[in-house]
Amino acid sequence: MNILFVCSRNKWRSRTAEAIYKNNQEHIVKSAGTEPSAVVKVSVKYVLWADLIFVMEKKHKQRLIQKFPEETHLKKIVVLDIEDDYVYMDAELIEIIKRSVEPYM
Repeated sequence: MNILFVCSRNKWRSRTAEAIYKNNQEHIVKSAGTEPSAVVKVSVKYVLWADLIFVMEKKHKQRLIQKFPEETHLKKIVVLDIEDDYVYMDAELIEIIKRSVEPYM
């Protein structure tokens, strides 16, 4: 399964999630951001590639649907409700991501 993690700038939350799951043999994971300043910007290509999309906040889901209405129409988009309060690979962030994502894996 192709899994995309999305946050605002693809700097801390979504990159941490990608790092956690990148060596998973059952899934291929990528991460991207919704902001113009994102390290890797979410694109049509990423949305179409993904079988499952995890977003950190509701605003990220709204931005994806607004920017890519046709591409997201039938996509499973899960809101993790993880605020932008953490840095890359923060131990608490890792635990929250794992706990939030595991039911879908």
